[in-house]
Amino acid sequence: MDTLSFNHTALTAPNRTVEVGGRRLAYRRFGHGPNLVLCVRFRGTMDSWDPLFLDLLARDFTVNVFDYSGLGLSTGKPSYVKTDMAQDVDDLVTALGLGKVAIAGWSIGGIAAQVFAALHPEKVSHVLAIGTMPPGLMVKPSAPLFLQTAFKPENGIEDQYILFFEPDSARSRAAGDASVARIASRSMVVDAITPPAVMIQSVIESADPTTPFPDPDGRYQAFYRSTDIPVLALSGDHDIMFPVENWYAMNDLWPTLFVVTWPDSGHGPQHQYPELSADLIASFVKNNPRPV
Repeated sequence: MDTLSFNHTALTAPNRTVEVGGRRLAYRRFGHGPNLVLCVRFRGTMDSWDPLFLDLLARDFTVNVFDYSGLGLSTGKPSYVKTDMAQDVDDLVTALGLGKVAIAGWSIGGIAAQVFAALHPEKVSHVLAIGTMPPGLMVKPSAPLFLQTAFKPENGIEDQYILFFEPDSARSRAAGDASVARIASRSMVVDAITPPAVMIQSVIESADPTTPFPDPDGRYQAFYRSTDIPVLALSGDHDIMFPVENWYAMNDLWPTLFVVTWPDSGHGPQHQYPELSADLIASFVKNNPRPV
């Protein structure tokens, strides 16, 4: 047993690194149980996760959070190319000897998680797609307001409501205030701050002009239409970046897909409903095992 992981929480787990592929990947590891690897959102680092959500997951999983190459405390060239992010996951899983993992991702991290599972299905027990989209063109596009806000050099609290919650809902704004406060409570162990310009430039260099999730040959769609890996899509009912309607369109096409929608919420449903989200994820993994 990794006693260092067992004895820590989301706020106290130390920053650790592993040298792999000519770069250093930074990660934190805590909790107990099967390994769960979480891929963070655009412009996010290990500090961007709500610590309450992570601690609730750590009751049932050994939680592994990390920084993509070149971001936060990780070295190397930053890239939001989906296969590059999936390579970060594969290198981390391999270097730490995690074996088969449940792979989760939020927003662009959910895309990385899906790509990793499709490229390395033997290493994945479950896919948990949070506030993200399936491969291929979207049946409902994102709202321009989201990207206009996401690309601001700095994001204040009103921007946080737009990006991750439901700004027209008093309940959602209150949940947003609570989540932001929990994230801001981190003081003992902190990540490095990546300059906004670095993140923005890296996503511009990584962008595909046609769709946020390029699948020109249908490779990923074909995989998820035939895989036996259980997939849980967890979305807010008003996610203006990755509308949940895109998952509904896959419901009768992917045989192992479960779609759950949290009401009165946006792009960060796991931060608005941390207890419900963590409980659902744990139950999904426990009660819906991948066939042996």
